[in-house]
Amino acid sequence: MITATEHRALPHLRRCAAVALAGVLFGLLPSGGAQAQNAEPDGWQFNATAYGWLTSVSGNVTAKGQTFDINAGFFDVISNSSSVAAFNGYLEARKGPVGVYGDLVWSSLGFSKSAARYRNPLPQLTVSGVANAQASYTMTIVEVGGLYELKRWVPSEGSFTSVEALLGFRYWNNSVTANVGATLTADLYNMGFERSFGLATARSGTLDWIDPVVGLRLRHQFAPGQNAFVRGDVGGFGLGSVFAWQAIAAYTYSWQHQGYALGATLGYRALSTSYTIGSGLETRGTDLLLHGPLIGFSVRF
Repeated sequence: MITATEHRALPHLRRCAAVALAGVLFGLLPSGGAQAQNAEPDGWQFNATAYGWLTSVSGNVTAKGQTFDINAGFFDVISNSSSVAAFNGYLEARKGPVGVYGDLVWSSLGFSKSAARYRNPLPQLTVSGVANAQASYTMTIVEVGGLYELKRWVPSEGSFTSVEALLGFRYWNNSVTANVGATLTADLYNMGFERSFGLATARSGTLDWIDPVVGLRLRHQFAPGQNAFVRGDVGGFGLGSVFAWQAIAAYTYSWQHQGYALGATLGYRALSTSYTIGSGLETRGTDLLLHGPLIGFSVRF
């Protein structure tokens, strides 16, 4: 959770990050002649990708004022989840230096008692023994945004490197359910808890918010059909979440097939967010880092 001192420092850190990013973007802006010389071919190009995200999770979730620390590797997640990996889809359309994109993530993740620990028992409750927890976390993430190529370098025919700025919005829809396995003595129903067979169940309800997102993407084509990119972005800034960041690196190898380019992608993605609302027993939130390998298949036309 964020301390009072860290909270007071956040506005200053956000201003510094925004100034630094603006300076980078300004320095990369090309002249009109250079942009025209290295522009993409005319006409719209589309790229659609379906991919799996083999997710590991660390951080904490809060429901009914109770915080549960999470530290689960991918194999722990799949053994307790209704989905083996997150279901994801990505679509990008571009014409010349301008592009738009959309990204969808849906996953229902489960965490075992060894991976989810109950941090702060309620003062009204008496907990006997070690209070282990079993938690589940369902998330839907939808991101849409625009891209603009700031600069392109063409060292040789069939190869290029480009830097793009991106601006978008990321919508989060989350719910947390956590069970505490312990002997509890209190009127749990009056406090919003559910109790069944000795388990107290805390539910966060639906947590949803929208983060503004700004970032950069570096693309490199080694040769036709061999591409890699690195992307970094930050968001939230207290307008949605307190702060969010993302980093992605991926490599794609593609084959031409009847006018289409079919590709296989391998990469790694890390996505972090921190969001809390309410107070006391009504406190709900997430402070999580989601990370893991990406495996995907794409078609470009």
